[in-house]
Amino acid sequence: MPQMSPLLWFNLFIFFSVTFMLFFIINYFLPPFTKTNLPTKMSKMKKLSWKW
Repeated sequence: MPQMSPLLWFNLFIFFSVTFMLFFIINYFLPPFTKTNLPTKMSKMKKLSWKW
């Protein structure tokens, strides 16, 4: 198996570092996830009591 030259290892390190930083920067600036209001939807549904 051929060995990678040090310059290629450095390029690989830079590539993954930039990808890692971009991932965190994008996640920082994205708006936070907001849940839909589930209790209001559930209140409209008719609750049934099942008797077996």
